[in-house]
Amino acid sequence: MNPTSSSAVDKSSIEDASITRIKLLTYMMFFVFAMTSDAVGVIIPQLIETYNLNLTQASAFHYIPMIFIALSGLFLGYLADKWGRKLTIVIGLMIFSVACFMFSVGESFYYFLFLLALIGIAIGLFKTGALALIGDISSSGKEHTATMNKVEGFFGVGAIVGPAIVSYLLISGVSWKYLYIAAGVICILLCLVAMKTKYPVTKQHAAEKINLKSSFKLMKDPYALGFSLAIALYVATEVAIYVWMPTLLADYTGSLVWLATYALTIFFVLRASGRFLGVWMLKHFSWQKVMFWFSLAVFLCYLGTALMGVEVAVVLLPLSGLFMSVIYPTLNSKGISCFQKSKHGAVAGVILFFTAVSAAISPLLMGIVSDLLGHVSYGFYLATGFAGLLFVAAIYNLKVDPTQHIKN
Repeated sequence: MNPTSSSAVDKSSIEDASITRIKLLTYMMFFVFAMTSDAVGVIIPQLIETYNLNLTQASAFHYIPMIFIALSGLFLGYLADKWGRKLTIVIGLMIFSVACFMFSVGESFYYFLFLLALIGIAIGLFKTGALALIGDISSSGKEHTATMNKVEGFFGVGAIVGPAIVSYLLISGVSWKYLYIAAGVICILLCLVAMKTKYPVTKQHAAEKINLKSSFKLMKDPYALGFSLAIALYVATEVAIYVWMPTLLADYTGSLVWLATYALTIFFVLRASGRFLGVWMLKHFSWQKVMFWFSLAVFLCYLGTALMGVEVAVVLLPLSGLFMSVIYPTLNSKGISCFQKSKHGAVAGVILFFTAVSAAISPLLMGIVSDLLGHVSYGFYLATGFAGLLFVAAIYNLKVDPTQHIKN
């Protein structure tokens, strides 16, 4: 046997093992992120009771981490390009785990908000590093999009597991803070794996300057801005479900009360399973067509809710999770893939900024509209407008195909 050939095979096997480990590490990072972020809706009622908060005060538990994720993505996202994916991910995981463990030594509501701000900064770091890393290990646009859908699929599973854990803890008479302690333990393990994993080397052009100024320049790039705005519209449409759908369905008294009770869980399950299904769909259909049909389906679910009220919302809103499933990871993937790999961290940070800002502001706007007009259903009229604009963007993308020069 040729020794050179044997050496090449061994090197290939080692690289394949590293890529597999990197993918599993990325899946688990998104899983843990979702465990904590999507459990907030179950924790907030406990905070209101314990600290005698009003709804506006309690909502800070949702928007504080979102704001700091946005700021971290915008101001620190470029560090994944400057320092490297590995160091950025490790630092992010360490900050996240320390903040989670610190939940066990305090009781003040404002102390918890401080920890959530740290968690937001940490997520901004390791998420931009992870998103950039997906580009490093992907050989094509199709593979990048498929991997992104798998990653978001694990996020969807975490979004189911987190609230379930908190519900079980509360039923058992145990503090919700143990969710964060468990997340901290998982992050320590992920941090150890990350430190021992060999990462691909990202080549930089000699003329490139990787700094905050170059990161801000991306805010003016039409592709970065276009995909960021599309993702912001999607997020505005999605958060309406897990923030305000339970309030809307609280008025439901029809024959499907059981469905109204489990509507949010059904939404999360359909969103998670749909993302794994999306991996298959994107192999057989162009992503432009998938975005068109799925955004149309989401818009029709919202339009039906706006026109026919809670009687159909009990079915249409949870069902929308299946159609939403593919949209976010695909837009995220295509937005990042428009740029060379040495800029993926900065681009991911810009997109994450718009994502988190939309997640913080959109439900607040819906709440304001609902308060002014007297019912939460008016907030869903606004959400229907967001869904309609997202569909218009999908029509433009299908007809004009602005990324046709990029290999997909």
